[in-house]
Amino acid sequence: MSQHLRIGGASGFWGDSSVATAQLLASPGLDFIVYDYLAEITMAILGRARAKDPETGYATDFVSAAMAPNLAEIARQGVRIVSNAGGMNPKACAAALEAEIKKQGGTLKVAVVTGDDLLAQAEQIVEAAPRDMFRGTSLPPVDKIASINAYLGAFPIAAALDRGADIVVTGRCVDSAVTLGAAIHHFGWTATDLDALAGGSLAGHILECGPQATGGNFTDWRLVAENLAEIGYPIAEIRRDGSFEVSKPEGTGGVVSRGTVGEQMLYEIGDPQAYLLPDVACDFSEVVLQEVAPDRVLVSGARGLGVPDSYKTCLTWADGFRSGHIFTFYGLEAEEKAQLFADTVLKRCRAALQRMQAPDYTDVSVELLGTESQFGNKRDLPPQREVAVKIAVRHQEARAVALFLKEATGLGLATPPGLSGFAGARPKPSPVLALFSYLTPKPQVQQRLLDEAGEVQCSEVKGPAVAVAPRPDLPQAPKAATYVQVPLVDLAWARSGDKGDIANIGVMARDPALMPWIWAGLTPAHLHQVFGHFLEGAGAEAIERFYLPGSASMNILLHGALGGGGTSSLRNDPQAKGYAQLLLAAPIAVDADLLARLRGE
Repeated sequence: MSQHLRIGGASGFWGDSSVATAQLLASPGLDFIVYDYLAEITMAILGRARAKDPETGYATDFVSAAMAPNLAEIARQGVRIVSNAGGMNPKACAAALEAEIKKQGGTLKVAVVTGDDLLAQAEQIVEAAPRDMFRGTSLPPVDKIASINAYLGAFPIAAALDRGADIVVTGRCVDSAVTLGAAIHHFGWTATDLDALAGGSLAGHILECGPQATGGNFTDWRLVAENLAEIGYPIAEIRRDGSFEVSKPEGTGGVVSRGTVGEQMLYEIGDPQAYLLPDVACDFSEVVLQEVAPDRVLVSGARGLGVPDSYKTCLTWADGFRSGHIFTFYGLEAEEKAQLFADTVLKRCRAALQRMQAPDYTDVSVELLGTESQFGNKRDLPPQREVAVKIAVRHQEARAVALFLKEATGLGLATPPGLSGFAGARPKPSPVLALFSYLTPKPQVQQRLLDEAGEVQCSEVKGPAVAVAPRPDLPQAPKAATYVQVPLVDLAWARSGDKGDIANIGVMARDPALMPWIWAGLTPAHLHQVFGHFLEGAGAEAIERFYLPGSASMNILLHGALGGGGTSSLRNDPQAKGYAQLLLAAPIAVDADLLARLRGE
């Protein structure tokens, strides 16, 4: 058995580029290609699709765009495939794939992992009355529930590969499980190999967002601007101990560096010393990133703290309707005109709702894009002469949302001057599938594996109980002779994302010597100045900070900062994708002499 396992990551979301599979197949020596298609928003979309047509509910382009054009080359090279493209309907996805393989005269074996779909247990789950794991709220009524999916782990995937599958299709598993399952199969790891499982999970976390590890969404985007169109997809070369090297196919665009890999490591991990997965609880605080060659980074130091006894479970439920539209204004006093237009639209709508004896909108969002509205108190622009006003509403009734859309466009001749815009058909009310996250004890989830040999139940994998990792000593910035205020971007890389209604912002020092100053500058009070307008009245208590000494980085959590999260928010950025950019623009104090030395001045 090879001591190294080479895995390429070809998809980070449903809709990722179709060029990835062929690009990775052109890179010699790959053992696996893995695909991650699922997010909470994706599951909500797939749930609606399955409700309309029981034969849908999976990522169709996995079959049509990723597999169909490449099946012959996959078979020729013997590269094996693992994908969670099954979404809400993994058996239908596998059936479509098997039909395509047969059509092409191939013999590749397909296996399906199921058991994540708990919708049939909805009434029992409502009776058990779990609380939301983030907000503590109670379950919605059973007749409002649209989907319930547990986040499964990697051992059933490994079992499918052990039984000879060439392609494994799953429903909702954790994103990193598609990589970890291949590693468990290859190295024979068990539930007691905690550090190896944590390292394999981190490798999966680096691969799961595709080119975000190779220069995509990178703070120093100018480094890859010239070759972004040819960006390479990531490859992880995993070792038996769980350490791994990250690279990309030779001759492709992008870059693999401490910065690109570090940004992705911090992306959406919450507490880095309690990154809880079905197969292992991970501690990434002492992970070290080393640039060992051009476009090659060694990642080591992940620790496993035990095996959780439950699965994170996401339930979506019907919570009314939402819609919105963007209108543009240009000319003198464009900001004031756009704001007056928005106020007038909402005033007219609310008067109509009163006449209908209907309640007010449950949520309203007005954002003047182009005025630095996302910067809140950190806005640094004079009044603008060209803006886009985004107006959005939520209501329990579709007719109330439709009323807003009708009145907003109907005011076109009664607005302040300067209204313009290019648009097609008027948007329609769309159903809101709100997210409810909770924990399901593992014995309540029956995982099953289906392949050409039949269907079997996968036994629950048990391991050591989860231990609590001691917190590292926090960095202390020494006194400096002189200080200088610089934007954070001069000192650090950063990337942001979401988990439900929580914004995650990972920040990593460009040089470890700068980390004490970064920690000292990014206090809860400073963070509240930057993000307070998103926190809906919550104070600094809604902000958490975590320190990772191994990578000279920190992770920041902003609780309740996303207007309900991606599946229901009305915000322009409901997934906090740009929050890191707001933080990087804000200045903090640093030792002037240290900064000059690091700059070679």
